[in-house]
Amino acid sequence: MSPVFPMLTVLSMFYYMCLRRRARTATRGEMNSRRAIESNTRALPINVEIVQYAKEVLDFSSHYGSENSMSYTMWNLAGIPNVYPSSGDFTQTAVFRTYGTWWDRCPSARLPFKRTPSTFCSQDYVELAFEEPVYPTAVHILETYHPGAVVRILACSANPYSQNPPAEVRWEILWSEAPTKVNGPQARQFTPCIKQINFPTNLIRLEVNSSLLDYYTELDAVVLHGVKERPVLSLKTSMIDMNDIDEDEDEEKFGCGMDTLNKQFSIVTLREWPTNGYFDKLPYELIQLILSHLTVPDLCRLAQTCKLLYQHCCDPLQYIHLSLQPYWARINDTSLEYLQSRCTLIQWLNLSWTGNRGAISVSGFSSIFVKFAGLQERKICCSFAMKVSTNRGDLLEQEFLFKSINLTLVEKGASWFLKVCGSELVRLELSCGHFLNETCLEVITEMCPNLQELNLSSCDKIPPQAFNHIAKVGSLKRLILYRTKVEQTALLSILNFCSELQHLSLGSCVMIEDYDLIASMMGAKCKKLRSLDLWRCKNITESGIAELASGCQLLEELDLGWCPTLQSSTGCFTNLARKLPNLQKLFLTANRSVCDTDIEELAANCTHLRQLDILGTRMVSPASLRKLLESCKDLSLLDVSFCSQIDNRVVLELNANFPNVFIKKSFTQ
Repeated sequence: MSPVFPMLTVLSMFYYMCLRRRARTATRGEMNSRRAIESNTRALPINVEIVQYAKEVLDFSSHYGSENSMSYTMWNLAGIPNVYPSSGDFTQTAVFRTYGTWWDRCPSARLPFKRTPSTFCSQDYVELAFEEPVYPTAVHILETYHPGAVVRILACSANPYSQNPPAEVRWEILWSEAPTKVNGPQARQFTPCIKQINFPTNLIRLEVNSSLLDYYTELDAVVLHGVKERPVLSLKTSMIDMNDIDEDEDEEKFGCGMDTLNKQFSIVTLREWPTNGYFDKLPYELIQLILSHLTVPDLCRLAQTCKLLYQHCCDPLQYIHLSLQPYWARINDTSLEYLQSRCTLIQWLNLSWTGNRGAISVSGFSSIFVKFAGLQERKICCSFAMKVSTNRGDLLEQEFLFKSINLTLVEKGASWFLKVCGSELVRLELSCGHFLNETCLEVITEMCPNLQELNLSSCDKIPPQAFNHIAKVGSLKRLILYRTKVEQTALLSILNFCSELQHLSLGSCVMIEDYDLIASMMGAKCKKLRSLDLWRCKNITESGIAELASGCQLLEELDLGWCPTLQSSTGCFTNLARKLPNLQKLFLTANRSVCDTDIEELAANCTHLRQLDILGTRMVSPASLRKLLESCKDLSLLDVSFCSQIDNRVVLELNANFPNVFIKKSFTQ
């Protein structure tokens, strides 16, 4: 035998020994870097790439279109392209409800939550299912109008077509970037460089931010490229995993087990430090002010450093306003349990986008608002038990935002957290919470006596009869029911008992049979109403508008976009202009009957007008628009897209004479 082979064997053994030593001493980050470098030097195997368009749209947060048609809806993202490579405004594309910052400048605008991570800027999302699970190699997004809204692409480990749902659902970010402004509205194929993941997927989620766009973005199709077999890069990453090299022996020798780390971060260990350095000299309030600028994950990390900072990080004053929406992919029943002892003073809670696909159970959520029966008898005992339990689980406390741990909810802890949460809660955001049902609404309305703002936008799984419970919360000032199944009877009850309402959104609520009756009740009961969204309500007439204008004269914002039963010839828009002088925003989108008389009435009576949308009208002339622009000095947004008498030449002229007004004129190539 040639002497070369024994030499190779010796070298192989030496190389293996080096790897073992490296694995025991190197950090996980160093090992990953080494794996990546080594894997790049090896050729990829031949693996057939599968190219597929989205089969189905599973979920989305909003869309411009109607629930009963295909025009401008998210459902247009399923299948092959309808428009691409053409550019322009086409009804066959998917369009979200908002763009720019205009909705943030309205009377209905909500205050943002503090502590939102700078890396989270998503405003809307859409989830797409594909036929075959693959390891993604590329994602192509066909944008046909005003591209640049997509800020994040994620992949899910769950197969939406599988009969056996997984015990754990993982989401991995394939690509993420801050919003960027794209020059020009022309179509493009957006293909970001995505990272490889270690599981196959056929569920892709796009998250968008339209704040920098000049107009609505339009998406035509999404193409997923991938392979059935795991790529070599991913295989190489797991071949030299820490778990594969005598895991038990290493943990015993180096103390890397979970129990050891829990003990390391426990309160017993923290007490061994004699002082906290200069932090002992700082006033309590100053430390609290410094910590108020940290995100929730940062607070969890900082709590592990010393006893003093642990106490500060667990102070309920740090959690008066809590938004868990940025961490929607990691939040579950266990996450709520870990936060229980810190949220005794919480007033604002944002759980939007969280809890779907079984991450938050109905019992887990409902236990937040369990009645106070027996609370006083167990208060001291439970508080002590939770304090000890939280300290011993500090490592898990950090991980609850980053590793979705599917553990059974501890009933006592969650009950305590949610009891107190309900008693103090003023604002509750639950947008796209598909786990919500009638039980959830019932306990919310019973246990939140001080609730003033409730957002149920796109909670389309709540049954119609469940909305009757909202009428119990007489203190409500803001109610968002966009894209819900609220019915007429329940809504009449809400309007009758919630007379303090100032902001109400009923956009795309298709199960209301008689909007005139609803408008009449608003005029009679909701005298303080300042903003009203009736986007795409199908049956309101001049009678309902008259009742509304007479009774709700404080209205500053009114959205009547895509309401086909309103006709200018009845005088309904003239009546609005005369009765509502405080109007700042008025959307009459796609109402072809709006005429010069209506515009002139607005110019004469609504001098505080800031935003006006008359897209699609054929009867408005340039002369009436000039009168409006001259009278309404605060006007900043004017949409005249598809107005047949307002061509590009007129728009250029008006732009030159009124440079502070953004005049929108959409086009179709």
